[in-house]
Amino acid sequence: MSRPLAALTLLFCTMLWGLAFVAQKSAMDAMGPLTFSGTRFIIGGLLIAPLALRELRRTASRPTARQWQLVALMCAVFFAGSTLQQYGLVLTTVTNSGFLTGLYVFFVPVIGLLAARIVPHPIIWFCAPIALLGIYLLNGGNFDSFNLGDALVIACAVFWALHVLLLGHLATATGLPILLSVITFLSVGIVSAVLAVPIEAPDLASISNGWIEIAYSACFSTAIAFTGQAIAQQYLPAANAAIILSAESLFAALGGALILGERLPPIGYLGAALIFLAIVLVETVPPLWAKRRG
Repeated sequence: MSRPLAALTLLFCTMLWGLAFVAQKSAMDAMGPLTFSGTRFIIGGLLIAPLALRELRRTASRPTARQWQLVALMCAVFFAGSTLQQYGLVLTTVTNSGFLTGLYVFFVPVIGLLAARIVPHPIIWFCAPIALLGIYLLNGGNFDSFNLGDALVIACAVFWALHVLLLGHLATATGLPILLSVITFLSVGIVSAVLAVPIEAPDLASISNGWIEIAYSACFSTAIAFTGQAIAQQYLPAANAAIILSAESLFAALGGALILGERLPPIGYLGAALIFLAIVLVETVPPLWAKRRG
């Protein structure tokens, strides 16, 4: 996969995730967060399991013991991020959640630099603040309605940043992005479902009432989008990928406006423009820079 195609793939994934915020929010009218997460991830994992088996048969390499440890850590991080986001959505708006989740655009290069000594391209330190400002303006440029749900989503953004870093490393190192996705989905889905039984006491009636939301989240935002992310991140640095993924907040705001009636403020259009400016710069400046120096 070429780098431009990888960037476009990530951008497509952000559209699916952004619109999924609407499904994740409305599903909370029918069931609890753990029930929803467990159902969507188990179904999503089963949908792409045949592709993972095909990938495993066609790839000679196998993960090392150290890589399996990192896979376990990635699964734990994914569980924390998805659960905090889902509980946060119970208490905050789709637009707020999309905005605050996008904070990982800043967390990814900072954590990568501090924890793994990954030095990003200098353009990242210019584009990350632009993307953050864009996300902020997209939300109306204020924190007047900040609540516990928003705090939970901020915490989830830290775990999403860790997931981006771990996924980028493991997908490249193992060459098994689809298998990594299946392991993550099924493990997180099973843990969520087991915890949901004593905490939320789910029943078939509540799950069937949210079957449309579950179907969309399982097929599109889980099976397609997260797997697409795993494949595309093999060809992009994690910090660059995070800036492209910041467009998720734009599609979340768009979905909230079109489906839930959450209106985008006038200044939000400037925020949208800044997000896309950051994406364009982060994908055009590095190759032009390298060509000029070469």
